[in-house]
Amino acid sequence: MTPTTTPRLTLAALSALPQAEFTARLGDIFEHSPWIPERAWAARPFLSVEALHTAMLVVLDAASEAEQLGLIRAHPELAGKEAAAGTLTTASTGEQRGAGLDQCSAEELQRLRGLNAAYRERFGFPFVIAVKGLSRYQIMDAVEARLANDAATEFRTCLGEIGKIARFRLDALLG
Repeated sequence: MTPTTTPRLTLAALSALPQAEFTARLGDIFEHSPWIPERAWAARPFLSVEALHTAMLVVLDAASEAEQLGLIRAHPELAGKEAAAGTLTTASTGEQRGAGLDQCSAEELQRLRGLNAAYRERFGFPFVIAVKGLSRYQIMDAVEARLANDAATEFRTCLGEIGKIARFRLDALLG
């Protein structure tokens, strides 16, 4: 017998799903925030991944500041305690591994955790960046650089990075 693979989900099939199933399928596109696909469902049918992504970003833009902050805070720290405990989502695990964060030396890990702590202390939420295509060195340099930003700029920057992460995840799911 040959192993079978699950057929890739199509946009047409996704658009035809009832709201609860649609939400369940896309619930992790935005880290632990199924409310985004749940609300975007009303914009169906989606004729492209770009249209689906845009609909989800419209929901995010329309969300309250408290909901947006909750979304930012739902993200794990890079190479943080969730990674050490093995409790990251499958997507986050793959993303962090792809950036080499699972291969940090003891010194690099100490530097990154110190930067994470300084960032969280300064802004009240974790550092968020779309790590795809970045090295662990570029990520650490980005944390350092963004520590100089004001809180409003960082809040908007995190939301922009979350939008990028969502697009990468949608492309992986539907591309």
